[in-house]
Amino acid sequence: MRYLYVLAGITLLLLPSFALAGDNTPTPPPATMVTTNKLGPERIGNLPPVPVPPSNPQTSQKILLGKQLYFDTRLSKDNTISCASCHSPSMGWSDAGPTSSGINKQLGGRRSPPVSNSAYNPLQFWDGRAPSLEEQAKGPIQNPIEMGNTHLVMLRTVQDIPGYADEFKHAFGESNLTIDQVADAIAAFERTVVTTDSPFDRYVKGDISALTSQEKKGLEIFNGKGHCTTCHWGGNLSDGRFHNLGAPQTGPLKEDNGRYDVTKDPQDQGKFKTPTIRDVALRAPYLHSGSDKTLEDVVEFYNKGGGKGVSSLDPMMVPLGLSKSEVKALVAFMTRAMTSLNPEVANVKPIPPSDLPK
Repeated sequence: MRYLYVLAGITLLLLPSFALAGDNTPTPPPATMVTTNKLGPERIGNLPPVPVPPSNPQTSQKILLGKQLYFDTRLSKDNTISCASCHSPSMGWSDAGPTSSGINKQLGGRRSPPVSNSAYNPLQFWDGRAPSLEEQAKGPIQNPIEMGNTHLVMLRTVQDIPGYADEFKHAFGESNLTIDQVADAIAAFERTVVTTDSPFDRYVKGDISALTSQEKKGLEIFNGKGHCTTCHWGGNLSDGRFHNLGAPQTGPLKEDNGRYDVTKDPQDQGKFKTPTIRDVALRAPYLHSGSDKTLEDVVEFYNKGGGKGVSSLDPMMVPLGLSKSEVKALVAFMTRAMTSLNPEVANVKPIPPSDLPK
């Protein structure tokens, strides 16, 4: 009964008519006309300015330093893994999956979440265990499966590189290198990885021709029958919260407790953070374990109501009843309309070792 009440509220909020497929009459973009639903208090739309903590202001020197560190494998124990190894700009700032591998080809239990737009996440990692980008940047360095190093050894390595020693002093004005400085620099660079100027963004700003008729239909489904905006809302199309979809587990882990391992709250069992839809077509496979190979697979997974036999399944995971043409339209919207066009992110190339500080 409670679900029916919520669904009724959602339906009322979605009553304004949208541009229908095949209708050539120019109408305002639906994203600017409605508030998605009561569970998603922010309309989907353009991204706001990047939030920057007062303790780590952006500077050009710090951003460049952070970019160099991001692509430098010397931060790892065996000089083989960098941040970009699992969060590559050529793969939607994630990797080929389904789960990520670190030093000695050890396989992790989860898919690499994208670095792009991570500045908008209130909590980092799939389980939200890091409260900031700065804290997140410290984790992989000393994770035995990822970079397999220690902070102390990594700092000695970086300090012994004269080029880095000079750059840290220039960026921070201090001679004693710290893990906080390393994390601050990497986080500063990551705050520049913001995917904007997609066809969707242009559509929201009033360019009705930015989306095809099929993509407009897909947006209507995303904003309505597909229930996507229950979790994917706001400028980043993510609520930043945690949900149990009943996704099957793949990789080396037989079971993944998700958010529960952080909070120890039984209600958080199997919950994982909502990823952004922006640039989603660039980073297959999908879900926290990389269990779905394509966007079509993901939509069909949702269309069936998520995983079966899961006692803690999110109550909003219900069969959607989408037709084949509606599935295609929704996939079409997410594939092209949500892919970023801004070159400062889309065209980022790795820094080759020869160009890193010596």
